[in-house]
Amino acid sequence: MRIPSSSRAALLRAFGRPVAVEDVPVPAELEPGALLVRVTMASVCGTDVHIWDGGAFTASAANLPQVMGHEMVGEIVAFGDGPRTDSLGRPVEVGDRVVWTHAPCGQCFYCTIERQPSLCSGRRSYGRLPASAFPHLTGGFAEYCYVFPGSGRVRVPDEVPDAWAAPASCALRTVVHVLEQVGTIQPHECVVVQGAGPLGLYATAMLRSLGVGTVVVIGAPDGRLELATAYGATGTVSVEHLPDPRERDEAVRRLTPDGRGADVVLELSGARSAFGEGLDLLRPGGRYGVAGQTSAVDLTMDPSLLVRKQLTVRGVLSAHAGHYWKALDFLRQTRDSVDWDALVTAPVGLDGVTDAMQSMKRGVLKPLIDPHV
Repeated sequence: MRIPSSSRAALLRAFGRPVAVEDVPVPAELEPGALLVRVTMASVCGTDVHIWDGGAFTASAANLPQVMGHEMVGEIVAFGDGPRTDSLGRPVEVGDRVVWTHAPCGQCFYCTIERQPSLCSGRRSYGRLPASAFPHLTGGFAEYCYVFPGSGRVRVPDEVPDAWAAPASCALRTVVHVLEQVGTIQPHECVVVQGAGPLGLYATAMLRSLGVGTVVVIGAPDGRLELATAYGATGTVSVEHLPDPRERDEAVRRLTPDGRGADVVLELSGARSAFGEGLDLLRPGGRYGVAGQTSAVDLTMDPSLLVRKQLTVRGVLSAHAGHYWKALDFLRQTRDSVDWDALVTAPVGLDGVTDAMQSMKRGVLKPLIDPHV
């Protein structure tokens, strides 16, 4: 394949302003261990919308302009020097499809001692880096993307289409990570999922596949809750029909064994009020996994609740290559039993990125971006 000298890309130049589609240089040389990938599909993440608004904790005017997007899948078109394998040691060739992780430094305390690369103090994250600096193409809303040498990369199973693999590279792998952090969930336990967006729906399907007996989803609108039921929720609670948190608490307790509350709560909504409500929903001794809170929120809470109920609270940021592999394998295993196409829209081109982000604000689940249409 002939590699062009430039690539069309959706550039964020000012927070809250329409995204500009411009030509960005394609690196003429690759670092050892790097890849150049032709993006075949990307999807819009809620974090992309928060970055676009300037509200995410990772948003920085110092990085503008930047190529947007961090949920993507693509075909390898070129290799830097070094082994031609994915992170599992499997051979990969030009034309193979991969997803890839953000790039930890591999040398800091969190990378080497704690073995938690998502906490890396020098991590380079896609969709957040300045397009003016090498390697320029560091976002998914572009025809091509540069995969850093330190980025994990996982070959995509043939059975998993691009439209599923792109959102799996953020939303679904985050669900895999948060379920890992709250510990093994037993079939008799009750899990409450806060949020009926992509993360909440992925979590619902995964929990049911694990044999969890009671899965209650809190969210809105009704169409999303219907999809949650189709994905395996045993009960749903609408924040539109029950706007008072006390009413929702009562509804959840009616759906949980003995009315004692949830054994596990997963905060996957990003709603400003969700964290405090989630603590209330937990039974004494319960576990709370928090992955949806990516914007700063002023919150008043009673910390004695953590002590009195002896709660375990785990926050989750991003994921490592193993979580990406598990996400893709889950899609492969459930390809005939779950309607994953119900999560995504028909793809639009780069000119439609701004409209796609606005549509997500209006409630569209997963807008898809095909950089080549």
